[in-house]
Amino acid sequence: MAAAPALAHRIARSGVLPLCRRLPAWGRAIRQPPSLPLAPCRAFSNNKIQVEMNESSGVATMKFKSPPVNSLSLDFLTEFCISLEKLENDRACRGIIITSAIPKIFSSGLDITEMCGKSTEHYAEFWRAVQEIWLRLYSSNMVTLAVINGSSPAGGCLIALSCDYRIMAENPKYTIGLNEAQLGIVAPFWFKDTFVNVVGQRVAERSLQLGSLYPAPEALKFGIVDELVPEEKLQEKAAAVMAQWLALPDHARQITKSMMRKTVLDRLVAHREEDIKNFISFVSKESIQKSLRMYMEMLKKKKS
Repeated sequence: MAAAPALAHRIARSGVLPLCRRLPAWGRAIRQPPSLPLAPCRAFSNNKIQVEMNESSGVATMKFKSPPVNSLSLDFLTEFCISLEKLENDRACRGIIITSAIPKIFSSGLDITEMCGKSTEHYAEFWRAVQEIWLRLYSSNMVTLAVINGSSPAGGCLIALSCDYRIMAENPKYTIGLNEAQLGIVAPFWFKDTFVNVVGQRVAERSLQLGSLYPAPEALKFGIVDELVPEEKLQEKAAAVMAQWLALPDHARQITKSMMRKTVLDRLVAHREEDIKNFISFVSKESIQKSLRMYMEMLKKKKS
């Protein structure tokens, strides 16, 4: 089923090719650190994503800035995808730190309004965009570091899980997890595969069935995050961790990453259209639409 307007049309306007029309990262030539001086890399920003490039270190910081909770709308996902592609194509950029410009929240996950009361064409376009951002981030040749400076449920958790390393603020009020089951939604197989690869089969199985959200200390205990750091020291720690990763030869790290992640990536690439059809079929059910409407009403009451 064609999605119109297609995600590819949105991205094409920026000069970026969608992942499905180019070789995946593990099939492209491995980038080497530049041996010749390059022109300075400029910072860039759009409505929902802010990127700042440190030219001396080769590290970019990407900040989510979509109030109130950095929800993953179609527009947000498109801008995220474009920003990642620009950095991936910049030979001077070797690492990216992903964090939030909004206090107390990393990302609230998928925008519920994109999944409620829309056409099947819209659902297809939205889900393709969700797939696209995961494929790009999970296969990135860059070192990817999530600095989780607030709560990160559902799709926000998936973004963090897709990175190479996760540092979370040492605040028990901040939670993280794939809590889709609480909304009556089933996390797709590639969410599950990503989670299993991080925390193992047993923790993933229990967490996904219960839709668990873990406070920061428990998230560290179960391996969802790699470190807890006082909030005021997050950026300092992120710089130190990034320097440690970038001290290694790029080619060895990149080939190893591709080897470890290739099976999971290939599985979605092979079943991408089927996954979109399954999402449309699932989200279009009246029982799911009713559950989503109830959740949206609950959020409105909380705001008021």
